[in-house]
Order: sequence, then structure tokens, then C-alpha cells
Amino acid sequence: MKIVVLDGYTENPGDLSWEGLEQLGDVTIYDRTSYADAPVIAERIGDAEIIVINKTPITKETMDKCPNLKLIAVLATGYNVVDYQYAGEKGIPVVNVPTYGTQIVGQYAVGLLMEICSHYGHHDQTVKEGKWENNVDWCYWDYPMIELYGKTAGIIGLGRIGQATARILNAMDMKVLAYDSFPSEAGKKLAEYVDLDTLLARSDVIFLHCPLFPDTQGIINKENISKMKDGVIIINNSRGQLVVEQDLADALNSGKVYAAGLDVVSTEPVKGDNPLLKAKNCFITPHISWAARDSRQRIMDITVSNIKAFIDGKPVNVVN
Repeated sequence: MKIVVLDGYTENPGDLSWEGLEQLGDVTIYDRTSYADAPVIAERIGDAEIIVINKTPITKETMDKCPNLKLIAVLATGYNVVDYQYAGEKGIPVVNVPTYGTQIVGQYAVGLLMEICSHYGHHDQTVKEGKWENNVDWCYWDYPMIELYGKTAGIIGLGRIGQATARILNAMDMKVLAYDSFPSEAGKKLAEYVDLDTLLARSDVIFLHCPLFPDTQGIINKENISKMKDGVIIINNSRGQLVVEQDLADALNSGKVYAAGLDVVSTEPVKGDNPLLKAKNCFITPHISWAARDSRQRIMDITVSNIKAFIDGKPVNVVN
């Protein structure tokens, strides 16, 4: 099998090994190809039978130019960069990695919240700049310190990652509400299921852990923000398109939303005109919730297993 990795750098910047993949075929690895549809994508695929991608888009046009293509393996859970429906029509399975980052993404979501509540990075910097050494009082804080004990967290999407976040919040003695189209017995042990309007009205903190579907796109919008408590905190490390960014920026600047912790935006890498870049109390990190080495190793291992299963005629983790 001829295998081409189109954008391998973010998965493996040098601290992992491609050896498992190389044992399955003739492998060509590109660190980066393109994050927008471009002729170079099909050129690099050439006559390969298997491609491995992260965020390189695979469109109908690209697939039509690559008649040997038999499998698209995504180094991630999300697969919206692939025209997976058309791939299915052509008989090309699209496989993903569904469970590699459950714990780390939940950890990161709560980490964003903790930074908002205590501003660790800011206060560390002020100490190193001499503010504590020269302070007239024995301590100081430049932002309100927020205690989470007893407060209410709402999780939109109580799947595996939402449940991982809920377990941490339970340990912090927070009340946890959840909105999900498919309530589960496991979820009921971690949170109280409520309708969306109830969650919006009662939550001090709202976490987005839902997939990007037509009914969730833009779920954080002006109308829904108006239903929230004044001073609510919003955390999103799921998909940027869940948020109407101008609406959230306006709410942050007005104080309706106290703060937002975001690891995702609607267009990535972020564009300089994104209104959230200049919004008050908006913390943005570059889509790295998933990026711990242990997590990336799981991606590598599962991707190799996905490709081996396909070669063996028993494909797994097929999304189309």
C-alpha cells in the first residue's frame, strides 16, 4: 500500500515515531500541505491508496483527481474537513480517532476556567516584574478571585468529554446541569439533565462539549446569551462554529458575559479581524486541548490500527 501523510507535523513534531505506519506500506510524510483547498493536495496524493490527514481538506474535486484513493484516515475525532458523504458515494471509507482525548480535553476545559477564576499567568508575570517585591501590602490581586464551590456549571453535550469534565466539576463540589439530545444512565450519575433554556438560565459557567451539527452551529448567539445569568463564564474547546463570535464579543464587552475561555475559533488559524481578539476578558489558546504527548501517541496508535484493520478487510471507526 502507498500511504501519504499530508499534514503530519502537529501530530508528530518530532517526539513520536511513524514506525508503526511505515510497517504497513510505502509511506511519504509531509509536515504541512494546505489548510485550504488547493491543487497541491491532489498532486501530493498522486496514486496513493491511503491518505492520512489532520486538517488538510479533502474535497470532491480532490478525490476525483485521485482515482487510486481507497481510504482516508483522519488524525482526529472531527472529520468535517473531508467531504465524507461524497467519499462514501465513491466507496472510500473515512476513519477517525473517536476516543483518544477524552480526559485531556476535559482537563483542559476546566483549566481554562481555573485561569479565568484566578489569572495565574498574569499574577506570575507581575511577581517577576517586581510588583510583589515593591508592594505596600503583603499580597495583591489585579482581578476578582472567583470561588467555584457551590456554583452551577452547565454542560452542553454530555458525551464522553462532557462526562470527563463533569467528574472534575463534581470533585470541586459544583452543581452540574447538562443538556443533551441523548441522555444516558452514565450521564445521570454525573449531572441533572435539563432543557437548554433552563441550563442557560441557571448556570454560572457554561461548557460547550457538543459536536458541530446544523442544530448546534451558533448555539451561543445573542438570543441565547440574553437568557443567561449576568456575569456568566463560557468555556469552548469543542468547535469554534458553535459560537456566533460577534455576539459573544459584544456580550463580553458589555459585561453580560464576564469571561470566555476558548481553545477554538470559527476559522483556524485565527484571523486578525476576529472580534474576540479584542474582546474583554477573552482567553484564547491555539486549539491545543488535545496536544499532550500521551494523547497524540494514542492518536498515532489508533490511526495505525485503523489502517491495519482496513488492509485486513475489517475496517473500524468508519464515519461514513
